[in-house]
Amino acid sequence: MPGGSIYVTSEDPVHGLSPQVMYEQFWRKEADQRWKLRGLKAAGGLAVGLVLAYRFAIPSPVIFGLVCGLLVGAGDMFWAWRSYEATAVWRGRLRGETITGRRLRRSLRRHGYRILAGRAVPGEASIDHLVIGPGGVWVIDNEAWSPDTEIAKYGERLFLGEKYGTSVAKALVKAADSLAEVLSRESGIPVTIEPLLAVHGGELKRTVSAEGLTLLKPRLAARWILAGPRMRLDEEQVELLARTAARVLRRMN
Repeated sequence: MPGGSIYVTSEDPVHGLSPQVMYEQFWRKEADQRWKLRGLKAAGGLAVGLVLAYRFAIPSPVIFGLVCGLLVGAGDMFWAWRSYEATAVWRGRLRGETITGRRLRRSLRRHGYRILAGRAVPGEASIDHLVIGPGGVWVIDNEAWSPDTEIAKYGERLFLGEKYGTSVAKALVKAADSLAEVLSRESGIPVTIEPLLAVHGGELKRTVSAEGLTLLKPRLAARWILAGPRMRLDEEQVELLARTAARVLRRMN
């Protein structure tokens, strides 16, 4: 089907299966083919290594060629494993908020940032992480899409595959605005909150900002926060905002 997902098919053997289950089935089914291709790549690495050894008079050309072949094969194996692991959140094997939370704590705490997990204004949508620090306040949520979902900005619109991403952006922007209103009122410190979305899986070639929302890979979230201060908060203000958030924002289980 033109423009369709490779994980959606009308064949009877897979009818009714989720895309995640289908992905895992295809992955296992194609294991032999991957090993055959890996062998060919390793053989190519061996040949290139032999040519280089003879060309530049490298001692023990056979050993050098074997090492090159093994490195190519190991590199291909690592790349395949990494591609598969990149779908772990989408497949339900890992939790995106756990991955992102760990990265945020490891990178931001030493810079004076406070990270609160799973907070929400009562009656409003929840967010996975609330980050408060010297550079301002951010909310970060986590989402996962299938590997063939292209995430991009065209014009001023956000696209998630072939669909508009407006509903996703609006929900997180609204949650950020609600949190900012509550924090400002309860703490007496006027704040604005920037919403970020940590993307697990999908095709996100670069950080995308559209419709009031910034989408980026989890490993880039802390770097984004540190690189662009939105406010200037001193230590007392950070502490007051963090205590206020812990007091008035509902903790999600």
